[in-house]
Amino acid sequence: MTKTMTTLFAGAALLAAMPADAQAKDCTITIGVVMGLTGPAGQYGQAGAKSVEMAFRDINEAGGVDGGCKLAADIRDSQTQGTVAVDQATQLVNVKKVPAIIGGIISSVTIPILTSVTAPAGVVQISPAASSPTLTDLARQGKTNGIFFRTITSDALQGTVAAKYAIDQGLKKLAVIHVNNDFGVNMVKEFAAAYKALGGTITSVTPYNQNQSSYASEATVAMKGGPQGLYLVSYPVDGATIARAWLSQGGQQVFLLNDGMNSEGFIKAVGAKYLVHAYGTSSGTNPTASTKYFNANYEKFSDGISPDAPAADRSYDAAAIVGLAIARAGDAKPADIAKAIPEVVGTAGEAVHAGKEGFSKALKAISEGKPFHYEGVIGPVSFDKYGDITGPFRLWRIKDGKVVTVGEMSAGDVSALKAKLAK
Repeated sequence: MTKTMTTLFAGAALLAAMPADAQAKDCTITIGVVMGLTGPAGQYGQAGAKSVEMAFRDINEAGGVDGGCKLAADIRDSQTQGTVAVDQATQLVNVKKVPAIIGGIISSVTIPILTSVTAPAGVVQISPAASSPTLTDLARQGKTNGIFFRTITSDALQGTVAAKYAIDQGLKKLAVIHVNNDFGVNMVKEFAAAYKALGGTITSVTPYNQNQSSYASEATVAMKGGPQGLYLVSYPVDGATIARAWLSQGGQQVFLLNDGMNSEGFIKAVGAKYLVHAYGTSSGTNPTASTKYFNANYEKFSDGISPDAPAADRSYDAAAIVGLAIARAGDAKPADIAKAIPEVVGTAGEAVHAGKEGFSKALKAISEGKPFHYEGVIGPVSFDKYGDITGPFRLWRIKDGKVVTVGEMSAGDVSALKAKLAK
């Protein structure tokens, strides 16, 4: 167990052991956090959980919320499994009576929490990294009760961006291997539609189930048809195993990767020398003072996790938005928090940023009855009626064993491309 994970579990256990009356006397508002600290998405969850703790620390040092109450995170490990996540979320809502849950990290965990726990209970949920279009569909169908938000753009956009990026790199004939869950299926669906419309050919589409010791059979299927390379939609641990299986069977050393694969662990496990022609897409950022603050302070706070770790920046913003919404609402009632969330990231009033100084300005504005808007680590965002955000996408590649940004597609560029392809 890593030092980071030990710290997370210890902190969660300590909070869980505190009696309810002790928390009340200390004026502590506890927010549930359900993230995969272990399992295929463990790298995301560990980074995200530390980001939540950092954001709450910063707000507490700025003066706290609702008359000086402190924010605390009750962190639970979903083990990157939907059933475990639902059990943990149920305990947080029914036993701990939390007004909000931050999580999950991936869509296949976030969706069951939403449909089985938070939406029926009317408890706010904000996910830092669940990108499936299914979440938009659920909101459109009225099944989220207006309590769900996310600080990442939908895969309906990322799939289109990935297709354009591949074509621009001369990759016109690709095999696809994807994780067989809501995230993987929807990402490939959006990618395939755009890729084919842009003139690309998909030689095969192979789904896989998580946590297998070998993916040799999936790699064998994907090799058929003579693809130029592999579009791998996965998570770092399984993704590395699949990439090695692909390479061992003579697959081209050419990869197109999804957002969560910009992982140091993935690069080390596969070998940088095999990833010279590895390209990827991620939700991007419009740098602000919050970005500068986070990049300068997160690694020390998190005991060595890089600030560019997947989901780290978005998790900080998710926690900051929840905390500021509680301060704006003046209470910790879920309905009031949900109403306040769009207000704290709107465009009215003074812009405030991450960190004690920025949050102090926000709390002062609240005390004076003045508007403000939070410009986060990922940049200025706003939520639409479905709890979605729009934003730019980062185009990257792996160079000398590092993820290097090589370009960007703005939100306007993506919208224009989707409109063009729809004709």
